[in-house]
Amino acid sequence: MNVIRLYNIKPKEKLGQVFLIDERVLKREVEYAELSSKDVVLEIGSGFGSLTKFLVEKAKKVYAIERDSTLIEVLKSYVIAKNLEIIQGDALRITFPEFNKCVSNLPYVISSPITFKLLKHDFEKAILTYQKEFAERLIAKPGEKNYSRISVACHYYASVRILEILPPRVFYPKPKVASAIVEIVKKEKPFNVDEERYFALVRDLFSHKKKTVRKALLSSKRIELAKSLPSNILEKRVFKLDPEEIAEMLEYEN
Repeated sequence: MNVIRLYNIKPKEKLGQVFLIDERVLKREVEYAELSSKDVVLEIGSGFGSLTKFLVEKAKKVYAIERDSTLIEVLKSYVIAKNLEIIQGDALRITFPEFNKCVSNLPYVISSPITFKLLKHDFEKAILTYQKEFAERLIAKPGEKNYSRISVACHYYASVRILEILPPRVFYPKPKVASAIVEIVKKEKPFNVDEERYFALVRDLFSHKKKTVRKALLSSKRIELAKSLPSNILEKRVFKLDPEEIAEMLEYEN
C-alpha cells in the first residue's frame, strides 16, 4: 500500500485492475513456482511490480508484460533489476517470449482467453491467480455444473489444482468475490487428435452445453455428424461428455 500511496496509483476499472498487495501471499506464489537461477519467468499483468520484485530475486530472467503505460513507469522505478525485461502491450495480442514458468496475478477480465493462449505454449509450470469461480471451472469434471470448454482444454494439456483460496482483503481494491491460486503443470497429452478440429468441435458442443449432443450438433450446423454418431452418444448431455468421448466423435466425421 505504501507504493500505491507514493505513486498515487488509481486502479482503472476498464482494465480490470486489482492488485494483490499482501506480501505473504506474493512470497507463497514464488515458493509454489519453485524458481531457480535457471528459470525464465513470464509474468502477465505485472502492474506496478508487487510480484515482480520477488520474481527477479529468484529467476534467471523475468519478462513482465503490462498494458498500462502509467504502471510501466512505476514498475521501472519500483523494480530495478538487470534480469527484468518489461514488455508493454496487450498479452492477448503479443507473441510471448520463450519461458519455462509463468507466475502471474492475471487481470481477471482476460482469464479465459489468456488461459487458452497459455495452454498452447510449451512450459513446465504456471502459478496463476484467478477468481475462485473461474478456478473451479479449470478443475471441473464431466457432469459438474462448472464443466466447460476450459475444463476440457485443461484436461488435454495439463494437470491443474487449486492451491489456496484468497479472501478479498489481500487485494486493492477489494474485489467482491474470493480468488484462488492455481497450479498448472503441463503434461503428456492423453490422446492424439487434430487439435484444430478437436477444439472446434469442443467449442461448438459447449455453446449448447445443456442440450443433448444431437441438438447441440444440429444447432451448430454439424448435420452429417449428428446423423452418423451412435444413439447412446447423441442422447447424452454435452456437459456429461468425457474429453475422450469428444475425441472419439471425430472418427465419425467425413
